[in-house]
Amino acid sequence: MVTPELALMGYLPRDLLMSDGFVQRSCQMLSCLAVELKDAPAVLVGAATPNPAEIGRPLFNSAILLNHGGTGPVFHKSLLPTYDVFDEDRYFEPGRAPGILELNGFRLGISICEDVWNDRDFWKRRRYHQDPIEALAQAGAQAIVNLSASPFTVGKEQLREEMLGQMARKHQLPLAWVNQVGGNDDLIFDGRSGAFSKQGSLFARAKGFAEDLLVVDLAAGTGTIAEDDFAPEAEIWNALVLGVRDYARKTHFKKVLLGLSGGIDSALTAAIAVDALGPDNVLGVMMPSIYSSQGSVDDSRELARNLGIQVLALPISPIMETYESALAGAFRGFKPDVTEENIQSRIRGNLLMALSNKYGALLLTTGNKSELAVGYCTLYGDMNGGLAVILSTNCQRASAPSSGSTSFIRVCFHFHWYSRFSRQSSRRQDLLDCALIVAHPMH
Repeated sequence: MVTPELALMGYLPRDLLMSDGFVQRSCQMLSCLAVELKDAPAVLVGAATPNPAEIGRPLFNSAILLNHGGTGPVFHKSLLPTYDVFDEDRYFEPGRAPGILELNGFRLGISICEDVWNDRDFWKRRRYHQDPIEALAQAGAQAIVNLSASPFTVGKEQLREEMLGQMARKHQLPLAWVNQVGGNDDLIFDGRSGAFSKQGSLFARAKGFAEDLLVVDLAAGTGTIAEDDFAPEAEIWNALVLGVRDYARKTHFKKVLLGLSGGIDSALTAAIAVDALGPDNVLGVMMPSIYSSQGSVDDSRELARNLGIQVLALPISPIMETYESALAGAFRGFKPDVTEENIQSRIRGNLLMALSNKYGALLLTTGNKSELAVGYCTLYGDMNGGLAVILSTNCQRASAPSSGSTSFIRVCFHFHWYSRFSRQSSRRQDLLDCALIVAHPMH
């Protein structure tokens, strides 16, 4: 059995790795697991292990064999990424020798994540000077095993499969790739562990965005390929749903709430939350003012009905009047401007945080990356919240298709509830003219 990279502690533990107690506890758990699994098949577990040398970084990013109640041998990651979301050179010392595991008559070449991302024939420009997989092949490996924690990006799975298939074919070695799945704060891991024959063909793949146990026979090239949807809309939707579900679960929130404005961002965020946690665990909050149109109020209520979520109305006009009265003297001689708009946003933010505190529910922020990039947001107002669900999406203006009444908002996070809402809405043409949500190329 094989786990993903750093599976014992979750990728990436970041500065928890600088805590001696955290690392020591992890090593203790490895020993406990080895004893508990003494009658089970051998297990290759990803974890951080101490570097006993007096020079270099204090840890290795390792794969440890648990077998017959004991631990070892241990294999270390060679290539340590320091780009994008990665900063492994901060914590880990690179492994210097190819790791060959001799088990049940087979010689398995053990690698970890980035070790497979440096093939000279696949990449036009390589980031590293050495190729650990080439070294494993030269050391006599009969198959390659890779423990991975490869974050999700749109279209990345096709790239992985092309790269790993070519690698297996090049070295004429079967290859098993085991990837992490789940949300870890701002990172999403899509799973989709797979196995490739020595001819480079994929013969097994685990589920995407869901925990799975994939059983393969590397020698015979047999396994199952789970159904999957690689359309960008489906991938992004599944990633965001998984991210919300795991963030809530890992922070021990059972319920979430968000403000409903009648606009696209709050509708999209609500639909994602419903898919992640169920309608009974999502509360929509309407906070209309004298500037709110009846259409936005009606659309918010219709969205809540279609999603099956509870909705709470808290009019803010009386609170706004209190602010205006309190500030009347200080603002004498000034014309109303963005100041008053920001006060409205901050009133709403305070109300949402009060509900979050009182109900013990996670507040979801509904802003997108485009708004943040141009400053179309309010500190201590609509930026309040514990998780910004669609912060990695851009919003672009789009015109409605000419098909008239049969048209509906084209949202790349396609969700049947939201599509139904937009088709039924009395303001669907206004919404169609409003925006198109598109995926940001990052995670």
